[in-house]
Amino acid sequence: MLSLTLLFIPLAASLLLLFSRGGLSRNLALVLTLVQLGFTAYAYTVFNAEGAVPFDFLRNWSAKPFINVHFSMDGMSLLMVILTNLLLPLIVLSGYNREIERPHIFYSLMLFMQFALNGVFIAFDGFIYYIFWELALIPIYFISFNWGGQNRTQVTLKFFIYTLAGSLLMLFAFLFLYNGTPTHSLDWAVLISNKACACNQTWLFWLFFIAFAIKIPIVPFHTWQPDTYKTAPTQGTMLLSGIMLKMGTYSLIRWLIPVVPEGVKEWQYIAIGLSVAGIVYASIIAIMQSDLKRLLAYSSIAHVGLISAGIFAMNLTGMQGSLIQMFAHGINVVGLFFCADIIFNRTQNPNVEGLGGIRLVAPKFATWFMVIILGSVALPLTNGFVGEFMLLFGVYEYNTWLSVFAGLTIILGAVYMLRMYQKVVLGEPIMENMVFPDLYWNEKVVLISIGILIFFFGIFPNTIIELTEPFLKTITK
Repeated sequence: MLSLTLLFIPLAASLLLLFSRGGLSRNLALVLTLVQLGFTAYAYTVFNAEGAVPFDFLRNWSAKPFINVHFSMDGMSLLMVILTNLLLPLIVLSGYNREIERPHIFYSLMLFMQFALNGVFIAFDGFIYYIFWELALIPIYFISFNWGGQNRTQVTLKFFIYTLAGSLLMLFAFLFLYNGTPTHSLDWAVLISNKACACNQTWLFWLFFIAFAIKIPIVPFHTWQPDTYKTAPTQGTMLLSGIMLKMGTYSLIRWLIPVVPEGVKEWQYIAIGLSVAGIVYASIIAIMQSDLKRLLAYSSIAHVGLISAGIFAMNLTGMQGSLIQMFAHGINVVGLFFCADIIFNRTQNPNVEGLGGIRLVAPKFATWFMVIILGSVALPLTNGFVGEFMLLFGVYEYNTWLSVFAGLTIILGAVYMLRMYQKVVLGEPIMENMVFPDLYWNEKVVLISIGILIFFFGIFPNTIIELTEPFLKTITK
């Protein structure tokens, strides 16, 4: 029943917010996301004490077709639930000094998305998982379409078509698996124990892989991402980059690798090759960007390319590194896009080349922006270091030369991130920036919280390793 509570709180909160108005919507959204965070902390203590049993919920929904409503929790699921429910209060708080039209609808959609994301991470039946996967698309579509920037109609439509096409491919794969299992079940435990015939796993692999690669995104399925990240409102971009793309990387480990292992082994070299190519490609494009949000969007593609490469290395080190880095990337990228939002709202200038000297008038902002950048470039003792080291080591165990190219993310990442910081925050002051206010109270809370998380998980990575290692050992043995 604890699993149902994780779903009920944000769903009830989303419905409640529809009946609120004005500033009450914002305050209520913050309180309700904090309630969900508090219950998540309680769930973490229960899981450590009793394991998955208190979270297991299994009921038959339909006899024909046979569908079970099955929610459960293991270390990986709990990690993603923690990430989701940890970031939502920060994302809500980040918009406290922004004017948002129809805030009751905006925040209701955000909490409905929280409900759907939690459902994706705790669903242990393929059909239920697919329902939540689709539900997560609905609120972000309306958030981007109604509160987005220039060209939002075309950009949001492209994002919707890409994602829907991937979802249909995944649906076909699940339908085939349903008909292929002796018990006609999409329960995760059944699927991994009754694997599809090896002769079918090739095309099953591609159906799942393309669906997940679009969501992550992996090059060449990435073209929707930079425009969507730039056009969506900042809170929408935070949801997309910080949490929603983790649906794809999570699903590689949850559904692709254990369900079609022969297909993964057959096409592993293509998948890891695309991931590594994406690292180099996205890093080079990021260096060339002048728009701050597009630079961060390509930076995100490079980081998730390394995560997916570590997953497809198919060893314990790479997969453990991928989970640590998924958690770290979620925290860091939310901080980066929030800093970009602060800069744009103060200056109305998205161009890196047209900024400079911010440190002279906003030293607190400059300090915390640098902390987040150091986490992003994986400085030792920050949250990005441990995961990136383990990912590169995992890829090295698979292929030495691929690890060399994957390792370029360290060099190129430092180039585009530190170069961006130098141009935006350092350098000669520009007159428009001389009235750049330093951090407001809500901005301080968000950035300091992110900074604390960056150092905490950089110094204590075992918090994540001990939580997720038992599950990873079951699929890498």
